[in-house]
Amino acid sequence: MTVTLPLVLVLGLFAWGAIKFLGVRTWIVGLVALFGFWLSDTFLAPAIESGTRSGVDVINGTHD
Repeated sequence: MTVTLPLVLVLGLFAWGAIKFLGVRTWIVGLVALFGFWLSDTFLAPAIESGTRSGVDVINGTHD
């Protein structure tokens, strides 16, 4: 069985859980999200994307 969830939904659930159960402040979640958007516009973006794709492939068992 394959379940497809948008990444935004998964990250939103993690953020909600962190705020609700771990006591993380809302402004910190917002700051981390803004930093992620800023980081995606730097020279590090290809390395982050490659690492993320490799991690997803390992978890899914589809790596070469």
